[in-house]
Amino acid sequence: MNNGNLFTSDFKEAPYWWEAAPRPELPQLPLPKRVDVLVIGSGYTGLSAALQTARGGRETLVLDAEDAGWGCSSRNGGQVSTSIKLTLGELAAKYGHDHAFRMVQEGHKALAYIADFIQSENIDCDWERVGRFHAAHNSKQYEVLAKRVASQPKGLEVEAHMVPRSEQRQEIGTDAYYGGCVYPAHAALHPGRYHLALLDLVSAAGATVHARCRVNHIERNGKDFNITTSNGVLQARDVIVATNGYTDAVSSWQRRRVIPIGSYIIATEPIGSNLMSTLMPKARVLSDTRKLVYYYRSSPDRKRILFGGRVALKETNPRVSAPRLHSSMCEIFPELTTTRITHSWVGFVAYTFDTMPHTGVKNGIHYAMGYCGSGVSLGSYFGMRLGQRVLSTSEGRTALDDVPFPTRPLYTGNPWFLAPSILYYRMRDRMNI
Repeated sequence: MNNGNLFTSDFKEAPYWWEAAPRPELPQLPLPKRVDVLVIGSGYTGLSAALQTARGGRETLVLDAEDAGWGCSSRNGGQVSTSIKLTLGELAAKYGHDHAFRMVQEGHKALAYIADFIQSENIDCDWERVGRFHAAHNSKQYEVLAKRVASQPKGLEVEAHMVPRSEQRQEIGTDAYYGGCVYPAHAALHPGRYHLALLDLVSAAGATVHARCRVNHIERNGKDFNITTSNGVLQARDVIVATNGYTDAVSSWQRRRVIPIGSYIIATEPIGSNLMSTLMPKARVLSDTRKLVYYYRSSPDRKRILFGGRVALKETNPRVSAPRLHSSMCEIFPELTTTRITHSWVGFVAYTFDTMPHTGVKNGIHYAMGYCGSGVSLGSYFGMRLGQRVLSTSEGRTALDDVPFPTRPLYTGNPWFLAPSILYYRMRDRMNI
């Protein structure tokens, strides 16, 4: 299919999720002169923190430079996992066994937390424990997965089982992989609807959210902070930075430590139920072992496929990335060759130099960020803990608090090294390394 026929007549360079969950039009209210807690960023992290502080009786204000949840909290793939990428052994080599053990546990806690939170708050966001099929892109990676499943550290076991290539069509309708691993506890949700539900909870708790109000400067003033914004100035006793992949120069220390990487997603036009049942028989969320990973799933109504990944050396626009994603999707599912695209979009995830999320306090400012593509559970969980820490509760402590947050010389927030890194990993994937 040529690019001219690839897009539907109503194609949008916007997230598919915004159809059911458009970005809210919040009232433009005057800024208060002073608040107890100022939260910068209205995504999962910021709103989860604000919910805690508002329910704890603190006057809480959330500011965002764009519409509420405009960033990755309404642009991600809606896949939910345990999310700590480094193994116990890798972490133990740096932090010791006991500390590493607790760090890995935080990922398990994050998955358990979001499931309990959605249930207890009665949030309608298409939450389902569909499980994940993590596919091996070569036979070597299958053995790596199998070894990992068979040798899980005692006390950190997660439910998982291997599926050989001969049986993988029970999980995914393709022969493009070499088997894989199923994680039954992993889940899916509608990220836009989840975000809007968080926003409603925060408002009901008494916090105020101001959209399109950019923070331009933060200055310490004794025990308080003076905040200069595009809509005026105010004072705050506590400040939380919750901007993740959209962290800018106003938080220069954090900005030097997160790497914004564009992740691109397409949504197909509706496909037949029989074909969907063939391609995704168990409606799993899907990912693979490539360094430049593909992640994909069915839409909550089981009518479309949403397919994401990194397909450009440098950041590009969604109309350019869409044909590349479509081509990659069709390498896995040739049946979709003539299926057109209705939506194409990009969101910036925040990676870190040590591939770990980070949370702590720097110069009196609280922060949590660097979820490395797993921000649905981690952003919700660490945002919640961030709010508890501002309230000075013992529950707010985590194993990741103030762990050294590395950067690199000459890095100021512009990932100039991204293109050669992606080229290197693309070569490795093509060589099946």
